[in-house]
Amino acid sequence: MQYFVALKIGEKRVKTAREYLNKISNGQAMPALALKDTQSNVWEPVGDENLYAILNDAGGYILTDVSGYMVVLCDKNGISKAIVRGLDVERKDMMIKALQSDNIQEYKGQVALPV
Repeated sequence: MQYFVALKIGEKRVKTAREYLNKISNGQAMPALALKDTQSNVWEPVGDENLYAILNDAGGYILTDVSGYMVVLCDKNGISKAIVRGLDVERKDMMIKALQSDNIQEYKGQVALPV
């Protein structure tokens, strides 16, 4: 797939994921990755499916200047599409309930975050 075609498709998927996370996080979602890292010159957009992952410092993830939990919407390969950072336990749990009530499954693997 051509780079710009893959990027446009990926950007649309990121936008949709971010809009959903904004809805359940009071507008705190940030965009993440629009393309898969394939280690080659083959360009692929991030996947269309939405799964969620919960990350924190204890899991080996560096959450930069914001501590607490991070909620990530990602594809089936763990490529992040939208993120919400700096959540306390109560807000994280409220978001998990909203995700589960919308039948979004949890992703349990390694998540790729934007640098």
